[in-house]
Amino acid sequence: MRYHLFLRLAGIFGAFSAALLLMPGRSAWAQAKSVGVPGVVIDHSPASSGLYIGSPGIAVLPNGDYLASHDYFGPESKEYERAITLVFRSTDRGRTWRQIARLESLFWASLFTHKKAVYLLGTEKHHGRIVIRRSSDGGQTWTEACDPTTGLLVPEGEYHTAPVPVLGSKGRLWRAMEDAMGGTKWGERYRAFMLSAPVNADLLRADSWTFSNRLGRDAQWLGGNFGGWLEGNAVLARDGGVVNVLRVETPGYPEKAAMIRISDDGRTASFNPAKGFIDFPGGAKKFTIRHDAKSRLYWSLATAAAERHRQDGRPGGIRNTLALTCSPNLVDWTVRCVLLYHPDVAKHGFQYVDWQFEKDDIIAACRTAYDDGLGGANNNHDANFLTFHRIANFRKRTMADSVPMP
Repeated sequence: MRYHLFLRLAGIFGAFSAALLLMPGRSAWAQAKSVGVPGVVIDHSPASSGLYIGSPGIAVLPNGDYLASHDYFGPESKEYERAITLVFRSTDRGRTWRQIARLESLFWASLFTHKKAVYLLGTEKHHGRIVIRRSSDGGQTWTEACDPTTGLLVPEGEYHTAPVPVLGSKGRLWRAMEDAMGGTKWGERYRAFMLSAPVNADLLRADSWTFSNRLGRDAQWLGGNFGGWLEGNAVLARDGGVVNVLRVETPGYPEKAAMIRISDDGRTASFNPAKGFIDFPGGAKKFTIRHDAKSRLYWSLATAAAERHRQDGRPGGIRNTLALTCSPNLVDWTVRCVLLYHPDVAKHGFQYVDWQFEKDDIIAACRTAYDDGLGGANNNHDANFLTFHRIANFRKRTMADSVPMP
């Protein structure tokens, strides 16, 4: 697809330029070749490096600066041994970015602010132990998770997650996660649970956190087409209860999500398979859900599978379309508009988007697989860019505001 198509995104995202931060050692090709990449390029890692960009996170600091983060996965990464996460900062509302930190032994981490500090909560490596790190200087320096008093939340075990929301509600912080000890195969091994801690607790102490029971996969759900659940969202439901809304692996359409109920004390997770599955555009890939008080709607940026591409494979493998969706009740979801699109499914993807409200806008960090003048991404999953996007006046978006889908 020609680059000029995505230049039309300016009408969707506002006055953006596709600028690339040239890190030390980067050559001038990067800025020239990134012109067609949608949004602002925060970081780039060519496929030839064997380092693929994963786990986008984004947060707004108390002074209004933005932080973004990502980790590396792939054959040249240390994801199974000593995973790496990078942190970037923007002081001009996302127009330019610079790397400010490099953290070892951190993977799949949620980036969030709480009580004037910023945190990263994830695992130490691929299927590692749960860890949390804190910065008190805007992301420049971070604590080390060494023991149960400094951020190591479990002494052993295998865990899985992604940069999912940290919800403040009922005097507690809530964060969904999965353990990876329910089997040996992807999907079936993941058992969903919820972590929570009092808002005034020391979040680096393991004894501050409550773990719910773990719920595993039943292969008979969805008529025998349930492949697993993962990467859940902690969300406050309309009835005032906390729920965990998870990505669902299933081979057919419409795409699905699952909703697990969490008790008020955070100790009990329960699921009703007769009512707990919902139709969710983009539900086969990781998504983020947040509630907007002004519109009284739940919103998501989801990697939906457009109907024209449903013959191209399982929904979890279709990643070339990013949609803005909303719901009044967490059950009935509507696609408001298509934000990003590329007609090629194999090597183009807009996925794992983390985002925040900022007044009438949404700001987002996206794991992007796209052309870079060096052969592009390894595939649609193995992203070569981290990109920043602003969706201006998101509440007013309609399908008429969608990017072209030729």
